[in-house]
Amino acid sequence: MSTQTTVKAIAKGVSLSPRKVSLVAALVRGRSVADALVILQHTPKRPAKAVAKVIASAEANAINNHGLMKDSLQISQLQVTAGPRLKRFNPAAMGRALPYLKRSSHIRVEVTGAVKPKKVTAEKPVTKTAAKKEAK
Repeated sequence: MSTQTTVKAIAKGVSLSPRKVSLVAALVRGRSVADALVILQHTPKRPAKAVAKVIASAEANAINNHGLMKDSLQISQLQVTAGPRLKRFNPAAMGRALPYLKRSSHIRVEVTGAVKPKKVTAEKPVTKTAAKKEAK
């Protein structure tokens, strides 16, 4: 019996509009990590690279830090929220300036997977040399 564990990764302040990132995130939400990375690799949109990077980070966290099996990883949550906005101005005719917002995003990925079973180590059989050392 394997238990399910959740691992997360967050990218903050990604300089892409949350609306555009959400379109790409919707493509891979709820899929397995391997499928999601393949889909994003073949998606011709700029946010695909940022989303793939966060998913790969969550995968690495799950495998290296939490001991989860690579084949069992599923994307349980993928959230895109608005980050800080920077006010900027475009020059316009007759000395005017037109304001616009440079938007940024926070991307949060939660990955769920099964924990690797721990190896059970059997006791080593007593060898002749070990028995002689114990006798002394």
